[in-house]
Amino acid sequence: MKNVMKIGNQQAVITFDPDIEMFRGEFVGLNGGADFYADDVAGLHREGELSLNLFMDECARRGIDPRKSFSGKFVLRIAPEVHEAAATAAAASGESLNQWVAGAIKEAAHA
Repeated sequence: MKNVMKIGNQQAVITFDPDIEMFRGEFVGLNGGADFYADDVAGLHREGELSLNLFMDECARRGIDPRKSFSGKFVLRIAPEVHEAAATAAAASGESLNQWVAGAIKEAAHA
């Protein structure tokens, strides 16, 4: 996946911050913020491990589950014409709109 780095067993989205001319990593799927900065890939791995370990240690100390829980449900707002086109595509595929959208998201997210 583009701009995603796996550190430990967690994924982090990597962006470039032009103001400080460094790469920024931010862990996703955690129950709080954990980010890190470096100017190269080796530094991202090193700083990411440090940041993740500190976050996990703090969660353990406080008795907090470090991972977000996901229900599998979310609300999506799209233009009515896109909704209609998706419903038509789903029907043409022999799927419910929910099944069709879930498949499209899974494919796009490479999950």
